[in-house]
Amino acid sequence: MTRTVSALLATSVLAGAAGMAAAQEVNIYTSRHYDTDERLYEGFTEETGITVNRIEGNADELMARLQAEGDNSPADIFMTVDAGRIYRALDSGLLQSAPSDMLEARIPAEMRHPDDYWYAFSQRARVIYYDRNDVDNPPQTYLDLANDDYEGMICIRSSSNIYNLSLLGSIIHHHGEEAALDWATGVVENFARSPQGGDTDQLRGIVSGECEISIGNTYYFARALASDVEGLTGSTDMIGIVFPNQDTTGTHVNVSAAGITAHSPNRDAALAFLEYLSGDSAQVYFSSQNNEFPVVEGLDISDALSEMIPEGGFVRDTINLSILGDNQAAAQRIFNEAGWD
Repeated sequence: MTRTVSALLATSVLAGAAGMAAAQEVNIYTSRHYDTDERLYEGFTEETGITVNRIEGNADELMARLQAEGDNSPADIFMTVDAGRIYRALDSGLLQSAPSDMLEARIPAEMRHPDDYWYAFSQRARVIYYDRNDVDNPPQTYLDLANDDYEGMICIRSSSNIYNLSLLGSIIHHHGEEAALDWATGVVENFARSPQGGDTDQLRGIVSGECEISIGNTYYFARALASDVEGLTGSTDMIGIVFPNQDTTGTHVNVSAAGITAHSPNRDAALAFLEYLSGDSAQVYFSSQNNEFPVVEGLDISDALSEMIPEGGFVRDTINLSILGDNQAAAQRIFNEAGWD
């Protein structure tokens, strides 16, 4: 059901428009499900006078809805998590190019589509977690996870999970499909249990002793540092963190991203919203309220993230995130061949 975040019925001035314009709206289909995003929408309305309406749901369901609505869709923006999902939206013809000098200046090239079909606005690193009590020599790279030393020690999500597809997509890019298959096969041999659950469940697996090593996005662990997470908060001291590949390709990162829909009825308002998300206040808010990293360089991050990252920061992988989507089909085929459920 569409929810109006702020119904400020006043006139507004859109960026780049001359004179006063009638009150406008922007309609957002989003698979971001964070309550903290409410304030972002309110802030945009306060700055511009543009009313924000949104529909929240599963990314695949929202894409199916956009396809069914076709030319008559009221949606202006599709927003989702993971570069793989925004790739699927583009591949389905659901987005349009939206060039912006402001977005080009603020968002690093690898964090936006080369032809401006989508832009990333927050990022999270996919790191290796391990049991400090049982693992003396934790993996330092993603490829290390396939080493015989870690047999029976790894818990991880299913192969169909978009985060794993994107990670394997990056491995395919850096090392080729043959090496990617060897890696996936080796990790399967090191499973402590069948793939199951979400990122938080992998961390709980370390706490419970079901496994000693897992992979997960940084903000899941940061939440347990900043607030109460059942089965995890209170046990975080036993979990070590490795930001992988610091001497090679850099740590794999993924994003929340958004683009203007192909049939947007309020394109100018939609572009104004995307530009707002790249502003300093919104970027810092992504981190302070949801423990995500800003995509704009040099801004403050949350205390929980600061506690997690190595002194001096970390090196991230800077391949264009479009590549993760390009390699998605090959990644799923390789997972299937490796027997990764």
